[in-house]
Parts: sequence; C-alpha cells; structure tokens
Amino acid sequence: MAEENNQATEDKVIKAKNIGVYFQSGKQQDDYKSKVFRFFKNRGRIERPKEIWPLKDINFEGLQGEILGIIGSNGAGKTTLSKIITGILLHDQGEMRVDGKVTALFSFGMGFNKELTGRENVYLNGMMLGIDKSLINKYIDDIHVFSDLGEFMDQPMKYYSSGMKARLGFSVAAHLEPEILILDEALNTGDAQFSQKAAQKMKELVKRAKMVIIVTHSLPYAQRNCDRLIWVDGGVIREDGDPKEVVANYKATLPPRPPRKKRLLQLDKTETKVQDSTVVKAENVGVSFQLKNKGEFWALKNMDFEIKAGEVVGIIGHNGAGKSTLCKVLTKIYQPDEGQIELNGETSALLGYGTGFNAQLTGSDNIYLNAMLLGIPKKRVDEKYDEIVEFSGIKAAIDRPVKEYSSGMKSRLGFSIAATLKPDIFIIDEALSTGDLAFQEKASERIQDMIEGAKAVIIVSHNMNFVEKVCTRALWMEQGQVRFDGTAEEAVAKYRESLGLTNNQKTVKRQTRTK
Repeated sequence: MAEENNQATEDKVIKAKNIGVYFQSGKQQDDYKSKVFRFFKNRGRIERPKEIWPLKDINFEGLQGEILGIIGSNGAGKTTLSKIITGILLHDQGEMRVDGKVTALFSFGMGFNKELTGRENVYLNGMMLGIDKSLINKYIDDIHVFSDLGEFMDQPMKYYSSGMKARLGFSVAAHLEPEILILDEALNTGDAQFSQKAAQKMKELVKRAKMVIIVTHSLPYAQRNCDRLIWVDGGVIREDGDPKEVVANYKATLPPRPPRKKRLLQLDKTETKVQDSTVVKAENVGVSFQLKNKGEFWALKNMDFEIKAGEVVGIIGHNGAGKSTLCKVLTKIYQPDEGQIELNGETSALLGYGTGFNAQLTGSDNIYLNAMLLGIPKKRVDEKYDEIVEFSGIKAAIDRPVKEYSSGMKSRLGFSIAATLKPDIFIIDEALSTGDLAFQEKASERIQDMIEGAKAVIIVSHNMNFVEKVCTRALWMEQGQVRFDGTAEEAVAKYRESLGLTNNQKTVKRQTRTK
C-alpha cells in the first residue's frame, strides 16, 4: 500500500473550505404528520425552532489518485459530508470545489426498482448517473461477471438479498467509468470474498479515475484499503492523516466497556446456559420461487436445525446463500413450500436498518410506530421510552424526521426499540452492519442481557469477528442449505478456510500492510 500511496499527486480533486450546514428544528415543510403528532403530544404547545449544525468549519483536500476514508461515530456528519460532495445537499457556509463527475453509492439497494430485473436496474442506474446507453452496453457483461449474480441477473430484484443488491450496486458504480466514486456504507452487507474483490477494484479505479472516497464503520477495512483517513466527530474534522494513527486515536476515545459480574457468552459452547426447551425447530424446510424464464428455484432446501432457549445463533455465508430467506421464514413473511417450522415464542425481527420507519416522522414517533408493528401495547412503550432513547445514543436527534438520519442512526434506533422491548425470539438480519464500534459493543452487551432472560437471538452477519464474539453457535449456509452447524468459532474458521482466509494468513496480511 505504501508504494501505491506515492501514486497520489498533489493535484487537488476536492477542496473544502469552512464548509457548514445547518437547519432549524421544526421547520420541515412536508412533515405534517409529525407536526400534528407533536402538537397533540405537547398538548398544544408550539416548539420553538432551534438552529442545528450537522457540519461546521470543515476543511480538507482530496488528492488525485488516492483512496480517502471517512470514519466516525453514527451521527457525526459523515453522510452529510458525502451528500455535499455529490451536490445532493447544498452547504450554508464556506466553499466546496469538486473537479470531476461524482458517482455515489449510498447504502445497499438505493435507486433500485424491486420489480425490475438486475440487468434492467443496471440500465436504470446508469441512466440516473447520466451514463450513455452505449457505455452501459459495453460494460454490461463485465458488471454481470463481477457482481457474481449468475442467473439472478435476469430476475426481479425483489428476490435479492441485501448483499446481492450491494454487489450489483458497487459493480455498476465501479464499472461505468466514474471520475470520483463515493461509497457511503455501501459494502457493509457484502461477504468477505466480495469485499476483497471490491478492494482490488478500487485500487484499479484510482489508476484511471481521479479518486475514491469510502465512508465506513469498519476500521480494519479502512486501515487496510485507504491511503488517508478523515475522522469526523460532532460535525467537525477531528483528525486527518495516516490511517493507522487516525484509527488508533479514534479507538482511544471510545468509552470503556462497563465491567460485568459474569461473562455469559464465551466462545466455548459448554460455558453457555442452554436450556432444554426448544424455541425454533425446522424440519426439512424448503422455499421455492418461480423465476422469470427459469422455472422453479429453491432458495432453501432440506433445512433441518433446532434452537434451544439461551442460544445466540449466528447465520453466516455468501451473499445469496439463503440467509435472508430463512429470516423471512422465521418471521412468517414467507411460508415454507416444503417441511415445517415450529416457533415457540413471540418473535421480533430487525431485517436491515430502518425497516418499518416512516421517513417523514420523527425518531420519537417511529418508536411508537415500530412498537405497533411489533404488536407491543402503547403502555409498555411509554414505560420503556426513555430507556430506548438513552440506549440509542441519538437523544439530540430524536425529534428530527428520520429522513435526516444517517444509516447508522437508523440502525441504532431500530435495534434499541426491538432489544429494549425484549421479544422471546429476536432476529437481526444485517441490521447492525452500519453501527459504529461503540454501539456494537453496547449491542453485544444487550444481546447477552437478553439471553440471561432465557431468550433466543438469531444474528445474520458478514462480520465474522462479531459472530465469534457474540454468538454461542453458528450455521454456515451455502446454496440454501446448512453446510456446517457448530460452535461460532468452528463455523467461522471453516467458512474463512473456504475463502482461503485462515487466521494465519490474515495475520501475515495485516503485518505486510502495516510495514
């Protein structure tokens, strides 16, 4: 990476000088539902607007040929800064000069039409980016191959998992000759194998394009693949420099984990308090879809497993392995076409960040809305409201419309609602992928507390470290079937081995990059 760093010239692609953005709370013209709700909630009192600055006095330069990373906690202003660079949002103070055409990918699946096929969405996305159809024709086969979607390229995107959408979105943005490519949490749901391909593709891109900007909560990914990091904190740039130093300084500011009386979740499965009662039982479960011009496709086949009370079960595997389909079966969104699923308890699911949120309503209003969707009575929400807000860590923004939230803020609020209201079976499908490091620590603790109440938690994640740390057991899925079922440590090790990523290789790679 050091040799590649030298390729960056002093040509300034981006120059930001004293950039600031502000808004006045309560001034949103289209949030009528929210205004009416707050009016009655406050018994007719009119809230006075407050001036809020998500970004203030931002100064930095982006150089030709570099991969620039932006890190920071949820709500720090990273996404707002990305939107200013792309021109989606206009700044209220300062000057922003961008020398080149910007292509941006904001989280997975944005801009896709779920009723259209992947191939049709490539053309749709390309046209939205102002790309000539002849250029899309030139690269369509490369996009298909790189995304590794196979026959799903010609199927409606409503059958895609979040990871498959992420792969296609990146493939489109990276192949259609961008000058400046911004990836704002766009690869969080990608599996390890695709993340490696994407990292290599970005290095190739900066040799032809002007620069790449990555907004991410994955500190190892940022340190490994970026030439320089900007740390945004509270709407200002806290540090700008060498990735290793910036990451170390950022980590040093994270709050220490509170001491626990006991460690319930150890990687050794025998240390967990697994009970005899069965919470989930799947017998020969299969789910099939009638695909366009392809006939029947089995997303799940011969799924047999049992989950006992007290277990935290991780679901891992490649994009398209059937993980999200399994979650939808467990939440009764899908009914099995074969076999049967037995659920003993109240189930709540967090299927991706922001699911079930109304963008026009405030975070506060959405707490009640989400609880209603989960079948939780208002009285119980009233009792837990302060705890939900406190745990989410977004108290300052709780009365702002959710449309102004970053993906990480939605993730934190969604998790806080579901976890605080304590369901019997809690399913998390990539919902923590956009959470910052500090919140993931809090979420780990909360999951452990939930298990102490004899609940079962099922976590779908591409974050292998998180799965090893939090889960007592893991199912590795491949092509709609269970490839391995065992302790989290064993499952992750076998999955990594299948990718050619042993722990020793990972260590060697880290040492090589940091030299």
